[in-house]
Amino acid sequence: IVSDDALTPEPLFKGGGQERRQRSGTENVAGIAGFAAALKAVIQAREPAVSRMQQLRDRLEDGLKRAHGETIVFGEGVARLPNTTAFALPGLSAETALIAMDLAGVAVSSGSACSSGKVATSHVLAAMGVPTEIARGALRVSSGPTTTAQDVEAFLAAWTRFLQRRVARAA
Repeated sequence: IVSDDALTPEPLFKGGGQERRQRSGTENVAGIAGFAAALKAVIQAREPAVSRMQQLRDRLEDGLKRAHGETIVFGEGVARLPNTTAFALPGLSAETALIAMDLAGVAVSSGSACSSGKVATSHVLAAMGVPTEIARGALRVSSGPTTTAQDVEAFLAAWTRFLQRRVARAA
């Protein structure tokens, strides 16, 4: 509610006196009803989708740890997005891993989505107390509505091959 003494913005559309002259026209009742129906459908479909993505995420994280026991999964054991895994491996450069996974046809990213294109380590991981040398190697894997268990297994196979090549080069 806009008080009488407040500065009243100029309406974008001129018209009748509906809504204290703040907006003109009649409400789009069909649009409102359609939006409510769409919202109801999304809410009903949400739980099964969230559960499926959590299962895929957990499968991915278990596979990461099996591939290398020193894998660190950020936020593990707390409430978080069901479709995103952020992880790191001590001594691993995120840039090296990004290139290797890209060459394997797997899309991963480093840092957070809101920091895309930035070179600095994640301010979020820093706030979580993650040491800089670990945060520099952080990677992020996300799934979506069409992600399958086979997609997770393909990622894990590519990741395992990358780790094996890395160990072979170090030897």
